[in-house]
Amino acid sequence: MSTRDDVIETTVRMCWYTDLRAWDRLGEVMAEKVALDYSSFGAGAPAEVSRADLIASWRSLLGGMKATQHILTNHLVTVEGDQAICTAHFHATHVVDLALGDNTYTLGGRYRFGLRLVEDAWQIESIVMTALWASGNREIFAIAQAAQAEQDEHH
Repeated sequence: MSTRDDVIETTVRMCWYTDLRAWDRLGEVMAEKVALDYSSFGAGAPAEVSRADLIASWRSLLGGMKATQHILTNHLVTVEGDQAICTAHFHATHVVDLALGDNTYTLGGRYRFGLRLVEDAWQIESIVMTALWASGNREIFAIAQAAQAEQDEHH
């Protein structure tokens, strides 16, 4: 594979591992520290978090969902030495198990990933998500978090 393909593959694996709830594998593509900016989604100010805290946070937020599907497309990649920037459009659908009402929330926009080559593997060290549109029931995130907390309590 080319360097460009390796960079794209790393960002796609982030989505796959998240959607498959392969939390142990997600660490393979994330740097030890990750700068996150989800402020366009109303998720607070940009912050740097540890790999472990990022995975725990995503597990708490998304683990209780019935399904998620994060799709990346239209990748633009710039590589300079051991650093790369990958910008891509995304479409993310989130589904909870809900008997009544709208059980989905779909979000679209752009991701800007900063990556660094570490021991022959690309790792994501920054993520900026720019939300451009959304539809559905945003309250499903609270429902999913409660479901995950209950699941954790019983295991």
